[in-house]
Amino acid sequence: MVSSRDVGNVYFGPNHPMKPHRLCMTHHLVLSYGLHKKMEIYRPHKAYPIELAQFHSADYVEFLHRITPDTQHLYASDLTRYNLGEDCPVFDNLFEFCQIYAGGTLDAARRLNHKTCDVAINWAGGLHHAKKCEASGFCYINDLVLGILELLKYHARVLYIDIDVHHGDGVEEAFYFTDRVMTVSFHKYGDLFFPGTGEREGKYYAINIPLKDGIDDASFTRLFKTIIAKVVETYLPGAIVLQCGADSLARDRLGCFNLSIEGHSECVKFVKKFNIPLLVTGGGGYTKENVARCWAVETGVLLDTELPNEIPNNEYIEYFAPDYTLKVPNLNMVPPDFFIPDFDEDELDPDERVDQHTQDKQIHRDDEYYEDSLKDCNEDEERLETWWIQFERGGKPVPKTYIL
Repeated sequence: MVSSRDVGNVYFGPNHPMKPHRLCMTHHLVLSYGLHKKMEIYRPHKAYPIELAQFHSADYVEFLHRITPDTQHLYASDLTRYNLGEDCPVFDNLFEFCQIYAGGTLDAARRLNHKTCDVAINWAGGLHHAKKCEASGFCYINDLVLGILELLKYHARVLYIDIDVHHGDGVEEAFYFTDRVMTVSFHKYGDLFFPGTGEREGKYYAINIPLKDGIDDASFTRLFKTIIAKVVETYLPGAIVLQCGADSLARDRLGCFNLSIEGHSECVKFVKKFNIPLLVTGGGGYTKENVARCWAVETGVLLDTELPNEIPNNEYIEYFAPDYTLKVPNLNMVPPDFFIPDFDEDELDPDERVDQHTQDKQIHRDDEYYEDSLKDCNEDEERLETWWIQFERGGKPVPKTYIL
């Protein structure tokens, strides 16, 4: 995991749902459970501009390097050109932030290539929306594409799996016309939900599994295991990249699925069992205490270590009040009579324009696809799958690498 000191204190701005502080919380949970004693820990290098330009256009990389909050007013046309603004704001140390999380994924891929580990983790990575020439969906540099390009230097075929609630559009687009990378994305589609792609089954070596709101552990893991088992059997990848976006958890501020941490981590456990070189990253996740819980549990899964439910004392223990427990059950969703937006702890300016991701949660369409309603679901489960919103009140070398 990338050092919390380096990326955890990055601030996207008031009312922005992305909170890199979740990485600090994850890091301290990993330490408090003693998981750091079971793996090698590394600090990543800061990716050089020339490394970032292996995928991104040189002019875009140079712009990210140059732009600052104090100078952005001088570059109005470039901000539009490169899609920086409300969802992808300019903030202090933006380029360094990109260098660190991308460097972590590059280092993880290189360690897998050199066979110094069989599993490598970078929870700060997984920013799957960034495009070759522009930012998108809170993502500036697509570390996943860079990591896959690195893996392709040693492996004939790489499988990319994405369990973020949002479609992994940036990665799919980057490798859409090659047979050396297969992308498989399980995501929400419909209601004009961001990014608005991934609605079809995909072509060539891109597989999309678009889902409706409210899918639960049983339905999601059944789909996941059936599809991924067949993909691995058929495609025979030399390495796997698994993006573990935690916004597919129940109670996520921008998500709409009904997965528990156990259901989410079951996907990680299943992929690990193939014993194929595995690069694991983070991704989305906007209820930060649950993101930290999830990624700590999944670090344990990758280390074959089950964690006690009671969270040990650590610097961020109060964030896990009142129960101070690791596991949070999924949410039995109840369809509301009306929508109340679930804003984060930042005070909302009533005159501020609502961003696109919040708008996405307020729009409903009926023409969504959902795996034939999963024939073996009972009526209650089928209702959960069609409800369109969540509403809640209330020393020897070890074969695991953890990017610090």
